[in-house]
Amino acid sequence: MRGFLRSRWPGICAVGVGLLFLCFGLYRGEADVVFEKAVNICMECIGIG
Repeated sequence: MRGFLRSRWPGICAVGVGLLFLCFGLYRGEADVVFEKAVNICMECIGIG
């Protein structure tokens, strides 16, 4: 187990899972939702919206 944790495979697996979730979120259109929420938060902080 120690040899596995000191190798590169855990990091490579984590990056792979992260990319998989990133692609899945883009496929579902979540980027637009996140961008819209970010714009709304910024407009509220500035006081325009």
